Amino acid sequence: MKIEIGIQKAVNIINGSNGFDVSKYDETFIFKIIEKRVQETSCGNSKEYCKLLEEDTEEAIKFLDSLSICYTEFFRYSLTFSVLEYIILPSLILKKKNEGKNKEIRIWSAACAKGQEAYSLAMLLEEYNNNKEEPVNYRIFSTDQNQQQIKQASKGQYDELELNSISLKRFKQWFTKRNDSYYVKPLLRNHIDFSVFDLFDKSLSCPQSSIFGDFDIVFCANLLFYYKKEYQEAILNKLEGCLSEGGYIITGDTERGILLNRGFKEVYPYSAIFSV
Repeated sequence: MKIEIGIQKAVNIINGSNGFDVSKYDETFIFKIIEKRVQETSCGNSKEYCKLLEEDTEEAIKFLDSLSICYTEFFRYSLTFSVLEYIILPSLILKKKNEGKNKEIRIWSAACAKGQEAYSLAMLLEEYNNNKEEPVNYRIFSTDQNQQQIKQASKGQYDELELNSISLKRFKQWFTKRNDSYYVKPLLRNHIDFSVFDLFDKSLSCPQSSIFGDFDIVFCANLLFYYKKEYQEAILNKLEGCLSEGGYIITGDTERGILLNRGFKEVYPYSAIFSV
Protein backbone atom coordinates (compact mmCIF):
# COMPACT_ATOMS: atom_id res chain seq x y z
CA MET A 1 0.00 0.00 0.00
CA LYS A 2 1.64 3.25 -1.17
CA ILE A 3 0.13 5.37 1.62
CA GLU A 4 1.39 2.92 4.23
CA ILE A 5 4.91 3.08 2.74
CA GLY A 6 4.80 6.87 2.78
CA ILE A 7 3.72 6.95 6.39
CA GLN A 8 6.40 4.46 7.44
CA LYS A 9 9.04 6.58 5.70
CA ALA A 10 7.92 9.63 7.66
CA VAL A 11 7.85 7.64 10.90
CA ASN A 12 11.40 6.40 10.31
CA ILE A 13 12.62 9.96 9.81
CA ILE A 14 11.35 11.18 13.17
CA ASN A 15 11.40 7.95 15.11
CA GLY A 16 14.87 6.63 14.42
CA SER A 17 15.29 2.88 14.64
CA ASN A 18 13.15 1.99 17.64
CA GLY A 19 11.20 -0.59 15.65
CA PHE A 20 7.87 1.17 15.32
CA ASP A 21 6.12 -0.55 12.46
CA VAL A 22 3.05 1.06 10.89
CA SER A 23 2.36 -2.10 8.88
CA LYS A 24 1.11 -3.87 12.04
CA TYR A 25 -2.01 -1.74 12.09
CA ASP A 26 -5.29 -2.62 10.42
CA GLU A 27 -5.65 -0.64 7.19
CA THR A 28 -9.16 0.56 8.05
CA PHE A 29 -7.89 2.00 11.32
CA ILE A 30 -4.95 3.70 9.58
CA PHE A 31 -7.23 5.28 6.97
CA LYS A 32 -9.55 6.63 9.66
CA ILE A 33 -6.62 8.32 11.39
CA ILE A 34 -5.38 9.72 8.08
CA GLU A 35 -8.83 11.07 7.18
CA LYS A 36 -9.06 12.83 10.51
CA ARG A 37 -5.58 14.34 10.21
CA VAL A 38 -6.22 15.37 6.58
CA GLN A 39 -9.17 17.44 7.76
CA GLU A 40 -7.40 18.90 10.77
CA THR A 41 -4.32 19.89 8.75
CA SER A 42 -6.33 21.18 5.75
CA CYS A 43 -4.48 18.87 3.38
CA GLY A 44 -6.22 18.19 0.10
CA ASN A 45 -5.91 14.40 0.26
CA SER A 46 -3.97 11.53 1.81
CA LYS A 47 -1.08 11.91 -0.65
CA GLU A 48 -0.57 15.53 0.43
CA TYR A 49 -0.79 14.45 4.06
CA CYS A 50 1.94 11.82 3.64
CA LYS A 51 4.17 14.50 2.15
CA LEU A 52 3.42 16.73 5.13
CA LEU A 53 4.42 13.92 7.48
CA GLU A 54 7.85 13.76 5.84
CA GLU A 55 8.36 17.52 6.14
CA ASP A 56 6.72 18.36 9.47
CA THR A 57 8.16 16.61 12.54
CA GLU A 58 5.49 18.02 14.84
CA GLU A 59 2.70 16.60 12.69
CA ALA A 60 4.47 13.24 12.46
CA ILE A 61 4.60 13.10 16.26
CA LYS A 62 0.89 13.91 16.45
CA PHE A 63 0.20 11.10 13.99
CA LEU A 64 2.17 8.59 16.07
CA ASP A 65 0.38 9.69 19.22
CA SER A 66 -2.99 9.18 17.52
CA LEU A 67 -2.07 5.53 16.89
CA SER A 68 -1.44 4.80 20.55
CA ILE A 69 -4.10 6.80 22.38
CA CYS A 70 -7.06 4.59 23.27
CA TYR A 71 -10.36 5.75 24.66
CA THR A 72 -11.72 4.03 27.76
CA GLU A 73 -13.96 4.78 30.71
CA PHE A 74 -14.81 3.47 34.16
CA PHE A 75 -16.85 0.25 34.16
CA ARG A 76 -17.02 0.25 30.39
CA TYR A 77 -19.39 -2.47 29.13
CA SER A 78 -21.73 -2.88 32.07
CA LEU A 79 -22.48 -6.55 31.33
CA THR A 80 -18.78 -7.45 31.46
CA PHE A 81 -18.31 -5.82 34.85
CA SER A 82 -21.56 -7.26 36.22
CA VAL A 83 -20.44 -10.79 35.31
CA LEU A 84 -17.07 -10.03 36.88
CA GLU A 85 -18.60 -8.67 40.08
CA TYR A 86 -21.21 -11.36 40.67
CA ILE A 87 -19.78 -14.49 39.03
CA ILE A 88 -16.09 -14.43 38.08
CA LEU A 89 -14.50 -12.64 41.04
CA PRO A 90 -16.47 -14.51 43.74
CA SER A 91 -15.48 -17.84 42.18
CA LEU A 92 -11.83 -16.78 41.99
CA ILE A 93 -11.87 -15.55 45.58
CA LEU A 94 -13.27 -18.88 46.78
CA LYS A 95 -10.60 -20.70 44.77
CA LYS A 96 -7.83 -18.60 46.34
CA LYS A 97 -9.14 -19.17 49.85
CA ASN A 98 -9.15 -22.91 49.25
CA GLU A 99 -5.54 -22.71 48.03
CA GLY A 100 -4.28 -20.90 51.15
CA LYS A 101 -4.15 -17.53 52.93
CA ASN A 102 -1.24 -16.10 50.97
CA LYS A 103 -2.70 -16.71 47.53
CA GLU A 104 -3.54 -13.48 45.69
CA ILE A 105 -5.70 -12.64 42.73
CA ARG A 106 -3.46 -11.40 39.93
CA ILE A 107 -4.88 -9.28 37.11
CA TRP A 108 -3.18 -7.72 34.09
CA SER A 109 -4.74 -4.71 32.37
CA ALA A 110 -2.73 -4.96 29.15
CA ALA A 111 -3.73 -1.70 27.41
CA CYS A 112 -4.76 0.52 30.27
CA ALA A 113 -4.80 3.99 28.60
CA LYS A 114 -5.55 6.41 31.49
CA GLY A 115 -6.15 3.64 34.01
CA GLN A 116 -9.95 3.60 34.33
CA GLU A 117 -10.09 -0.15 33.75
CA ALA A 118 -7.57 -0.95 36.49
CA TYR A 119 -9.23 1.35 39.01
CA SER A 120 -12.65 -0.12 38.21
CA LEU A 121 -11.30 -3.59 39.01
CA ALA A 122 -9.73 -2.35 42.24
CA MET A 123 -13.07 -0.84 43.30
CA LEU A 124 -14.82 -4.19 42.82
CA LEU A 125 -12.24 -6.02 44.90
CA GLU A 126 -12.14 -3.41 47.65
CA GLU A 127 -15.91 -3.40 47.84
CA TYR A 128 -15.82 -7.17 48.26
CA ASN A 129 -13.24 -6.81 51.04
CA ASN A 130 -15.31 -4.26 52.93
CA ASN A 131 -16.05 -5.61 56.44
CA LYS A 132 -14.69 -9.06 55.57
CA GLU A 133 -12.77 -10.84 58.32
CA GLU A 134 -10.44 -12.36 55.74
CA PRO A 135 -9.98 -9.85 52.89
CA VAL A 136 -8.71 -11.21 49.62
CA ASN A 137 -5.20 -10.27 48.53
CA TYR A 138 -4.92 -8.89 45.02
CA ARG A 139 -2.51 -7.14 42.70
CA ILE A 140 -3.31 -5.41 39.40
CA PHE A 141 -0.55 -4.90 36.82
CA SER A 142 -1.54 -2.09 34.48
CA THR A 143 0.47 -1.48 31.33
CA ASP A 144 0.45 0.54 28.13
CA GLN A 145 3.03 1.10 25.40
CA ASN A 146 2.56 4.86 25.70
CA GLN A 147 4.66 6.36 28.50
CA GLN A 148 2.50 9.48 28.71
CA GLN A 149 -0.61 7.37 29.19
CA ILE A 150 1.04 5.46 32.02
CA LYS A 151 2.09 8.72 33.66
CA GLN A 152 -1.50 9.96 33.52
CA ALA A 153 -2.90 6.66 34.77
CA SER A 154 -0.59 6.50 37.78
CA LYS A 155 -1.80 9.93 38.91
CA GLY A 156 -5.38 8.75 39.09
CA GLN A 157 -6.53 12.24 38.12
CA TYR A 158 -9.74 12.81 36.15
CA ASP A 159 -12.09 15.62 35.24
CA GLU A 160 -15.80 15.52 35.99
CA LEU A 161 -16.82 14.38 32.51
CA GLU A 162 -14.58 11.31 32.79
CA LEU A 163 -16.57 10.18 35.84
CA ASN A 164 -19.97 10.12 34.13
CA SER A 165 -20.12 6.31 34.16
CA ILE A 166 -19.41 6.08 37.91
CA SER A 167 -22.37 5.56 40.25
CA LEU A 168 -22.96 8.26 42.87
CA LYS A 169 -22.09 5.81 45.65
CA ARG A 170 -18.74 4.94 44.10
CA PHE A 171 -18.08 8.58 43.21
CA LYS A 172 -18.38 9.55 46.87
CA GLN A 173 -16.48 6.54 48.15
CA TRP A 174 -13.47 6.45 45.86
CA PHE A 175 -12.70 10.00 44.72
CA THR A 176 -11.58 13.22 46.35
CA LYS A 177 -11.76 16.64 44.72
CA ARG A 178 -8.81 18.99 44.50
CA ASN A 179 -9.32 22.20 42.57
CA ASP A 180 -11.11 21.20 39.35
CA SER A 181 -9.93 17.58 39.30
CA TYR A 182 -10.96 14.36 41.00
CA TYR A 183 -8.37 11.92 42.33
CA VAL A 184 -8.66 8.21 43.00
CA LYS A 185 -8.10 7.46 46.68
CA PRO A 186 -4.68 5.98 47.59
CA LEU A 187 -6.21 2.70 48.80
CA LEU A 188 -6.93 1.78 45.17
CA ARG A 189 -3.62 3.02 43.78
CA ASN A 190 -1.71 0.99 46.38
CA HIS A 191 -2.86 -2.24 44.73
CA ILE A 192 -1.95 -1.26 41.16
CA ASP A 193 1.46 -1.36 39.50
CA PHE A 194 1.71 0.91 36.43
CA SER A 195 4.45 0.33 33.87
CA VAL A 196 5.27 0.73 30.18
CA PHE A 197 5.04 -2.51 28.24
CA ASP A 198 5.10 -3.30 24.53
CA LEU A 199 2.99 -6.33 23.71
CA PHE A 200 5.14 -6.94 20.63
CA ASP A 201 8.41 -7.07 22.58
CA LYS A 202 9.60 -10.62 21.91
CA SER A 203 12.08 -10.51 24.81
CA LEU A 204 9.35 -10.13 27.45
CA SER A 205 6.41 -12.44 28.02
CA CYS A 206 4.73 -10.33 30.71
CA PRO A 207 5.23 -7.10 32.71
CA GLN A 208 8.60 -7.28 34.49
CA SER A 209 7.10 -6.21 37.81
CA SER A 210 4.84 -9.27 37.76
CA ILE A 211 7.97 -11.45 37.62
CA PHE A 212 6.26 -14.65 36.45
CA GLY A 213 2.88 -13.71 35.05
CA ASP A 214 0.43 -16.36 36.26
CA PHE A 215 -2.56 -14.05 35.89
CA ASP A 216 -6.08 -15.06 36.85
CA ILE A 217 -7.52 -12.38 34.54
CA VAL A 218 -6.03 -10.54 31.58
CA PHE A 219 -7.91 -7.51 30.25
CA CYS A 220 -7.13 -6.63 26.64
CA ALA A 221 -10.11 -4.51 25.64
CA ASN A 222 -10.37 -2.23 22.61
CA LEU A 223 -6.90 -3.01 21.31
CA LEU A 224 -7.00 -6.08 19.08
CA PHE A 225 -9.11 -4.50 16.34
CA TYR A 226 -6.41 -1.90 15.69
CA TYR A 227 -4.08 -4.60 14.30
CA LYS A 228 -3.92 -6.99 11.39
CA LYS A 229 -4.82 -10.63 12.03
CA GLU A 230 -1.26 -11.94 12.42
CA TYR A 231 -0.53 -9.33 15.08
CA GLN A 232 -3.80 -10.07 16.86
CA GLU A 233 -2.58 -13.67 17.00
CA ALA A 234 0.79 -12.59 18.43
CA ILE A 235 -0.92 -10.61 21.20
CA LEU A 236 -3.33 -13.41 22.08
CA ASN A 237 -0.53 -15.99 22.16
CA LYS A 238 1.37 -13.81 24.61
CA LEU A 239 -1.66 -13.21 26.83
CA GLU A 240 -2.67 -16.87 26.81
CA GLY A 241 0.83 -17.86 27.84
CA CYS A 242 0.61 -15.60 30.89
CA LEU A 243 -2.64 -17.03 32.25
CA SER A 244 -2.85 -19.27 35.27
CA GLU A 245 -4.78 -22.53 34.97
CA GLY A 246 -8.47 -21.68 34.67
CA GLY A 247 -7.74 -18.01 33.90
CA TYR A 248 -9.77 -15.59 31.82
CA ILE A 249 -9.12 -13.21 28.91
CA ILE A 250 -11.45 -10.22 28.66
CA THR A 251 -11.83 -8.15 25.50
CA GLY A 252 -14.03 -5.31 24.32
CA ASP A 253 -17.51 -6.02 23.02
CA THR A 254 -16.49 -5.36 19.39
CA GLU A 255 -13.62 -7.89 19.64
CA ARG A 256 -15.62 -10.89 20.80
CA GLY A 257 -15.65 -12.39 17.32
CA ILE A 258 -11.86 -12.48 17.18
CA LEU A 259 -11.67 -14.81 20.19
CA LEU A 260 -14.72 -16.85 19.23
CA ASN A 261 -13.19 -17.52 15.81
CA ARG A 262 -10.02 -18.63 17.54
CA GLY A 263 -11.86 -21.22 19.62
CA PHE A 264 -12.08 -19.45 22.96
CA LYS A 265 -15.18 -20.19 25.07
CA GLU A 266 -17.25 -17.22 26.23
CA VAL A 267 -18.24 -17.91 29.84
CA TYR A 268 -21.46 -15.89 29.67
CA PRO A 269 -23.18 -14.81 26.42
CA TYR A 270 -22.04 -11.41 25.14
CA SER A 271 -19.91 -10.77 28.25
CA ALA A 272 -16.61 -10.68 26.30
CA ILE A 273 -15.12 -12.84 29.08
CA PHE A 274 -13.37 -15.94 27.76
CA SER A 275 -11.87 -19.04 29.31
CA VAL A 276 -8.95 -20.77 27.62
